[in-house]
Amino acid sequence: MIPAAGSILDAQLGCIRERALEQRLQGVARHARDGSRAYANSVDELGLFPLGMVLLPTERAPLHIFEPRYRDLIGECLELERDFGVILADDDGLHDVGTRAAVLEVLERFPDGRVNIVVEGRQRFRVQKLTTGRSFTTAEVEPLVDEEIVTEQADREHALGLYRKLGDIVGAEIEEPDPDSGLLSFELAARVDFGVDRKQELLEQRSEVKRLRIVSELLERAAEAVTLERALAERASKNGSGVSGR
Repeated sequence: MIPAAGSILDAQLGCIRERALEQRLQGVARHARDGSRAYANSVDELGLFPLGMVLLPTERAPLHIFEPRYRDLIGECLELERDFGVILADDDGLHDVGTRAAVLEVLERFPDGRVNIVVEGRQRFRVQKLTTGRSFTTAEVEPLVDEEIVTEQADREHALGLYRKLGDIVGAEIEEPDPDSGLLSFELAARVDFGVDRKQELLEQRSEVKRLRIVSELLERAAEAVTLERALAERASKNGSGVSGR
C-alpha cells in the first residue's frame, strides 16, 4: 500500500507497508471477487465487526481479533465458511454502509484465544436494522449495487497513469490492477492510503464513473503534495548546509 493522499494531504507522509507482509499476502490465493459464498446469498442477517477502518471491495487487510465476542464471530465464520461485515465505527457512530469480508488465512493463533487473520473485501452492503441475540453485533443488510454505467477506457488509463506516477515518485514497487475488472476505483484505492473518510466516501458511492474520477483527483493531488514536500525538504537541507557558526 502506498500511504499517499489521506496522510500526505494532511502533511504527513507515512512509510510504505512492510514488504514482509506484502509478500505474505501475495502468497495467499485470490478468491473470485464476484463469487460470494452461499451464506452471503441465503441470509439477510450478517455478523458485524465495527472498526475504525474501512475495508474496500478487493482490499486485503490483516486483523488482530482479541475481544471474546469477535473471537466468537470469527470462529463461527471459519467453522461455517461464512463472511462477516466490516463497518466503520467512529465519533458519528456506526455507519450504514460496510463491506462483506472473507477470511483468507489464519496467520497465528494464541493460547488465550486471540487470532491474527487476513481478510479480503467482497460485496458492499447497507444496514437496514440492527438485530440482537448474539454475543457480537448483527444486522439485517441488503446489497449495495452500482449503477450500470461503464467507465471509458481513456478514464481507466488516465487513472492507472496517475497511479504509476505516484509509485515512481515515492519509489514504491506497485502491483497494477486489472483495468477491465469493473472495480478499478476500488482496486486503486485499496493500494493507496487515502484515509478513512475518503475511503468511506468511495464505499458509499454507487457510480464507478464518479468513484474513478474521485480516485484520479486524489492520486493527482497526492503526487503534487509529495513532490512539493520533497522540494521543500531539499531546499531546507541546502539552506541549512550553508549556515556556519561563529
